[in-house]
Amino acid sequence: MALSGKYVSKNLEIYGKEGFSKKVDAKGYEVVVDSKGELLWEKENRDEKPLLIITSEQVTKEYLNYLDEQNISWIVCGKNTTDLVKASKILYEEFHVERMAVVGGAVINGAFLKAGLLDEVSILIGAGIDGRKGMPGVFDGFDIDQPVISLSLKDVETFKSGAVWIRYKTVE
Repeated sequence: MALSGKYVSKNLEIYGKEGFSKKVDAKGYEVVVDSKGELLWEKENRDEKPLLIITSEQVTKEYLNYLDEQNISWIVCGKNTTDLVKASKILYEEFHVERMAVVGGAVINGAFLKAGLLDEVSILIGAGIDGRKGMPGVFDGFDIDQPVISLSLKDVETFKSGAVWIRYKTVE
């Protein structure tokens, strides 16, 4: 979704506090976690699912001004890294988001799982194998040797292509 390249602030003054900027009321948002404020974006003009960037207090004021100029909503929370629990609370209270789907890589999936923000895990397994070395799993970022969350099977659906969709409920 982001443009290629990296945003580089000329003025390194950090925002240093919690806050948000709501550019539009929408039924849903495309939420992106960008802890340091480095992703580049086109000017936002989508009425259906506009962009909303979540970042940490270490983001520069210049980057937030850039998002404002692009008409992109943002949330800042968390001293050094993004506080996903607080961000979810702001999403609910200020943006009226009642339900989220996390569609990310292993690190963001792991961060939401570790924060206790997932009540369901949905995995679609395609009929193919990616055997490349160093490819991340579905969840990453834990510094422990044991599973963190137990899962209870909710549903399994198979497709003619050979793909399998498995849904689990998280168990506390």
